[in-house]
Amino acid sequence: MAIVDTHSRRRYQYLDHFLNKAGPTTDVDFVPGAETISVLENSKVLVIGAGGLGCEILKNLAMSGFRDIHVIDMDTIDVSNLNRQFLFRKDDVGKSKAEVAANTVMTRCKNVKITPFNGKIQDKDEDFYMQFKIIICGLDSIEARRWINATLVGMVDMDNPESLKPLVDGGTEGFKGQARVILPTLTSCLECQLDMHAPRAAVPLCTLATIPRQPEHCIEWAKIIAWEEHRKDTILDTDDPEHITWLYEKSLNRAKEFNIPGITYQLTQGVVKNIIPAIASTNAIVAAACCNEAFKIATSCNPYLTNYMMYTGDDSIYTYTFEHEQKPDCPVCGNLAKNITVNPNHTLQQFIESLGERPEAQLKKPTLRTESTSLYFQSPPSLEEQTRPNLLKKLKDLVADGEEIGVSDPSFTIDFKFKLVFQS
Repeated sequence: MAIVDTHSRRRYQYLDHFLNKAGPTTDVDFVPGAETISVLENSKVLVIGAGGLGCEILKNLAMSGFRDIHVIDMDTIDVSNLNRQFLFRKDDVGKSKAEVAANTVMTRCKNVKITPFNGKIQDKDEDFYMQFKIIICGLDSIEARRWINATLVGMVDMDNPESLKPLVDGGTEGFKGQARVILPTLTSCLECQLDMHAPRAAVPLCTLATIPRQPEHCIEWAKIIAWEEHRKDTILDTDDPEHITWLYEKSLNRAKEFNIPGITYQLTQGVVKNIIPAIASTNAIVAAACCNEAFKIATSCNPYLTNYMMYTGDDSIYTYTFEHEQKPDCPVCGNLAKNITVNPNHTLQQFIESLGERPEAQLKKPTLRTESTSLYFQSPPSLEEQTRPNLLKKLKDLVADGEEIGVSDPSFTIDFKFKLVFQS
């Protein structure tokens, strides 16, 4: 029988109204009282991201009865973070976000232990993620979301229920936001919903190369053209400070050449990572929704979200929930190839470029192959040189109508399957 420290529970008296008695919508597995409280306190939770959303999530989890929290973030604190990331102070600029956020919350909530990790989520293996009961994302990157989504789906072992780790994902974009609950392999995963996150419209290359008019054009020039000219053998990592600094310096020189003001390191980072300016109130609302779902999953005190909540606050306040369906042709949790309609007269180069722009793909450096041959390899250099002539060939000369191709990208742990359907 679980024993609860009544003294330490005083801070959480408001929660005990939910945990000490059943309600009309309570899950059948819910056991009121000390046992559920003990489960909550011992649930090990991972928070990915300690920025605008992450600060709110950490605070909410600590105030919701979770006592074993881990947080991972590779960023350091910038002065621009201080207007909304309230766990940080001016003296913290330059320090690890994860470490400062963890220490700040633990200072206020003495019974909570928060373990910080300063680094990339991609540097952790499956054993690391297997130890957690729930994983909550407060990320500003679609690529990082797709990576953790694919990793958690790949971890699922049907013979081991503990291998299924619920993923609660929150995201904001200005006055808009969303929260969703993903049960890997059982419900719609993030990749099933990828077309809801369409990439931003591309700027014509001729504008970038010849007549930039905005600071953003200079940054895109540095990212697309200058990087390819000077560092094409290095994969651009938008989370690497050295790479961002290089792009910032190149774009700054480009801007000076055309008398364009406004280039800053922060703007460079925002354009390269497609970061939308954050609004504190949106972060607070979405983080509250995410932590509410984590609380319900951990305690079974109420049904959790099935499975998507959207919020908008730009013109009044509006929320809407719906169930996003699992797609059988999802490259992560499905088993069928996804159909892509293509122009058979387009070159392989044009098709590769389109994979970065298509909402259902968004692949930046794809390597392509059919069952019988290699179409194009991004690396190593010897294979890239060997398959480079295919870039100028038309699709109809390389693949058949309805043929499946395999696509891999260095940003992801999985291979994608697409069926190319020729336009009539």
